[in-house]
Amino acid sequence: MTNLIGSSNITERLAQFAIAPARGGFAQSARAFAKLSMLDWAACALAGRDEPAGQIVRRMVAAEGGKTESFVFGLNEKLPARAAALANGTISHALDYDDTHFDYIGHPSVVIMSAVLAMSGRTGASGAAMIEAFLIGVETASRIGQFFGRAHYQHGFHQTATSGAFGASAACARLLGLDVTQTRHALGLTATRASGLKSQFGTMGKPFNAGLAASNGVETASLAALGFESRVDGIECEQGFADTHAASGADVNNILRGLGDDFRFEQIQYKYHACCHGTHATLEALRAIRDNSNLDPARIESITLRVHPRWLRVCNIEKPATGLEAKFSYRLTSAMMLARVDTGALDSYTDALCARPDLVRLRDLVRVETDEALADTEAFASVRASGGQVLEQHFDLNNPVPIAVQQDKILKKAQALIGADKARALWAIIGSLENSTADQLVGALRNAQD
Repeated sequence: MTNLIGSSNITERLAQFAIAPARGGFAQSARAFAKLSMLDWAACALAGRDEPAGQIVRRMVAAEGGKTESFVFGLNEKLPARAAALANGTISHALDYDDTHFDYIGHPSVVIMSAVLAMSGRTGASGAAMIEAFLIGVETASRIGQFFGRAHYQHGFHQTATSGAFGASAACARLLGLDVTQTRHALGLTATRASGLKSQFGTMGKPFNAGLAASNGVETASLAALGFESRVDGIECEQGFADTHAASGADVNNILRGLGDDFRFEQIQYKYHACCHGTHATLEALRAIRDNSNLDPARIESITLRVHPRWLRVCNIEKPATGLEAKFSYRLTSAMMLARVDTGALDSYTDALCARPDLVRLRDLVRVETDEALADTEAFASVRASGGQVLEQHFDLNNPVPIAVQQDKILKKAQALIGADKARALWAIIGSLENSTADQLVGALRNAQD
């Protein structure tokens, strides 16, 4: 494995991508998805800014103070870019309601946009520069996440934090105008800085992982800009990040094919249930069963779910006791769906919900099975009801959805999270970000939190 990884030259190729002129300004379709993700990120951050994890990190960085550079959700004063990235990354992932990319099972926008906004506060970037930096960051995270592969994720590493940190570093290198060598140093430093474990899922540590990744990207690019040096092949060298962090060492030529022209980021998946994305395919399958049959929960005798086995270590808490744990429970979220509890509403996930007798009864009827033939995005559900009735449904999150439909859903989600007027005002800025600046976006974010 080491020889395959070591021969990949992936750091240099990603550095070249990060600083190269945008060919044709990047595809309009990629830009459209970038804007949708920015709105989704902003709405999740505004709605989650008073969650305990975000409050604690915000209090810490506010107490430290420092140079007034960058906006922080929930504060009137600006803070240093690195501190702002740490706080905003944590805050925007606190609800676990943000987008996911299944090329590497990671949440790209909470990391990259938090880093981009923070660094843009320092540099006074234009809206166009922000979009380009964001796309470079999320695409870097997606491609390098594929390179690290499922082996890295299965070993226990949280790809939002690990792959995300490299994406944040690339995005910040772009905004700082680094050259190829400096960007390689930044990525090399990230190789010794990136961290984050899946064992934190269900705790404040999970959103903190996103904050760390955003902050690491600001830090490593900033150091490289000042002349700090590192291994310029820190990702793929012997005992480098890939070698020591259980990377699969997949064929880098295949992984980087079309880099700069084709954006894997366009395969982004948005959340319409306020829980772990690993549960969403099962929830959609169960929704179809429930709605197509008008199923009475009292008639249900058993529920069987089939999912890819890797999800068992992610979202299979069998008897959650807290609202946060509920978000990582196949059994309880399934019970919620079948009992018509709104899985898209933030206030559905409470400690009291976990003990509700009707939900506990349904929860204990759920059996979770695994199937290696299913993709990460697929699930199969079977519900047996009284009288011998069996209802079955397959669902794949990768089923194509037109971008116009996705835009409508994201706008409705944002309106539900922060209110219709605020969502429309934010979309007016983000939707025409090429003609705006970082300061104008910050102004819209401030108005939305008042």
